[in-house]
Amino acid sequence: MTRALPHGDWPSPVTAALAAAHDGRPDDLGFVGEEVWWTAPRPAEAGRRTLVRRRADGTEEPVLAAPWNVRSRVHEYGGRPWAGTVHEGQLLVVFVHFTDQRLYLYDGAGEPRPLTPVSGVGGGLRWADPVLLPERGEVWCVREEFTGEAPTDVRRVLAAVPLDGSGRVRELTDDSRRFVTGPRLSPDGRRMAWIAWDHPRMPWDGTELLVAGIDEAAGAPQVVAGGPDESVVQVEWAPDGGLLYVSDRSGWWNLHRDGRQLCPREEEFGGALWKLGQRWFAPLADGRIAVVHGRGAAALGVLDPDSGEIAQLDGPWTEFAATLAVRGDRVVAVGASPAGGYEVVELDSASGRTRVIGAAHTDPVDPAYYPRPVTRTFTGPGGRAVHAQVYPPNNPEHTGPAGELPPYVVHAHGGPTDRAPLVLDLEIAYLTSRGIGVVEVDYGGSTGYGRAYRERLRGQWGVVDVEDCAAVALALAEEGLADRERLAIRGGSAGGWTAAASLARTDVYACAAIRYPVLDPVTWADGGTHDLESRYLDGLIGPPDRYAERSPLAHADRVTVPFLLLQGLDDVICPPAQCDRFLARVDVPHTYLTFEGEGHGFRRAATNMRALEAELALYAEVFGLNPAKEAPQCTS
Repeated sequence: MTRALPHGDWPSPVTAALAAAHDGRPDDLGFVGEEVWWTAPRPAEAGRRTLVRRRADGTEEPVLAAPWNVRSRVHEYGGRPWAGTVHEGQLLVVFVHFTDQRLYLYDGAGEPRPLTPVSGVGGGLRWADPVLLPERGEVWCVREEFTGEAPTDVRRVLAAVPLDGSGRVRELTDDSRRFVTGPRLSPDGRRMAWIAWDHPRMPWDGTELLVAGIDEAAGAPQVVAGGPDESVVQVEWAPDGGLLYVSDRSGWWNLHRDGRQLCPREEEFGGALWKLGQRWFAPLADGRIAVVHGRGAAALGVLDPDSGEIAQLDGPWTEFAATLAVRGDRVVAVGASPAGGYEVVELDSASGRTRVIGAAHTDPVDPAYYPRPVTRTFTGPGGRAVHAQVYPPNNPEHTGPAGELPPYVVHAHGGPTDRAPLVLDLEIAYLTSRGIGVVEVDYGGSTGYGRAYRERLRGQWGVVDVEDCAAVALALAEEGLADRERLAIRGGSAGGWTAAASLARTDVYACAAIRYPVLDPVTWADGGTHDLESRYLDGLIGPPDRYAERSPLAHADRVTVPFLLLQGLDDVICPPAQCDRFLARVDVPHTYLTFEGEGHGFRRAATNMRALEAELALYAEVFGLNPAKEAPQCTS
């Protein structure tokens, strides 16, 4: 029997420490011989990522102990940081170590040894998306080289790094393209394919798919797909030598083979290429193709390219990440659902059987405390559709008093060219299990709903995202689901921009929780951020004369409600100086917390715990809540 308590005051076993300990997910899947390997988060170990292997007997073990941190900084957001194989009975694994960004070789015996030098110029030398070629004695990958101290003093090429440690790196391409993905070699070893693009385009605006003979790669590669208004986000070779790629030339990221659309659908078989090496499809040896696809949430299936039919995976998972690995009939993916966190899933494509083989989800609390999301489409300004996921308050032991509506927090995702995944998030459960509702808004500009939906944000960042979030919040209040006087907004990075801009442009919210935000587009676009996004505002806002009009910093004096601001001091994407300038202009109660050793996106358990506790404290003060005290917990 449930007991009535005011919303926000409900006792909950979902503590801040618990949520922080479960932050992150497995990623970067790959086969090493018959074993499945992946990278895994270690929030309690200074937020590092390690390599994990699943042995043939089913045991799961970390490969590299602290302080090894398997993570690349190419483009700052990184990319696939490792590759592995078994060659002539010998284990060979190459990986990028975060601290010095060098490539290392690990053979299973002794300490890893470096393959690349260290550069003291600017951001140094960085590597990503490696392809091991032991028969050539090399690993081919993206090389990012800083040529000066400015974040835009950088060149990128495809390069071959020798495995003997000599350091005699060969450049496979020239540096005429600003951005390149890692190479994909044809089955006969005679050609390679890769994707390239240039400023001011982002990879979801327009890219080119290039193919060159191995000996011609430094000469004149052929453009076989893509262009200024066509986004190609992944390329692979089929076993028979056909060229497979994902392009949005139809208005949706669909799969193509040698120029022919394989499965025309108004759904996505790709996504925003934020990290090099993301993989939404993987060709199987028999010609079929494993695909991550969907409209909104992304499912896993196996496509028969001859019939266009997709055999869907059976199981509880409703969302799959952009990482796949295949070997024989085996397909390995990372899936999750609203009832379970991300885990490594294996599909036998011959029988259709599935099983969890790594990072298996275990319920840290009674699942009755998990939120139960409802996917909805709201009506925004001008009648436009706005997609969202509503997480009502949920607690098996408590309900709100009769007649009391719950407070609600609007979550604006980052990117902004991204979306909110439909998965169990203990940060959300931390709020909903206490009686605070949450709604994640895939505002105009989000991925997952076709190019036209993405293009809504072109020239309209700070307008459409703000309007769509406000429309959803007000609709929940008008429907009698949320307390109109107790609405808040939260977000990080681009979502932090939307949260801050919402306080300056609307009177919808009573407070905001803002993490590592974009606040000052003028300085952000003028050497104040990293190279990848240094021209992002050309498409998001338009000419620089619009920057002041949209800037949360320029309109900081319009902010009239309390807020929480959280910032990593090592953030080079959204540097802390923006926060300092913003705070100098506001005249409302606020809390500003900074975290040493944290960059763009918090990774340490202690940081995430402190951030969640501070966020709940903000809502308690503004909404008049009296949340139950948590028992002290160890986070290390």
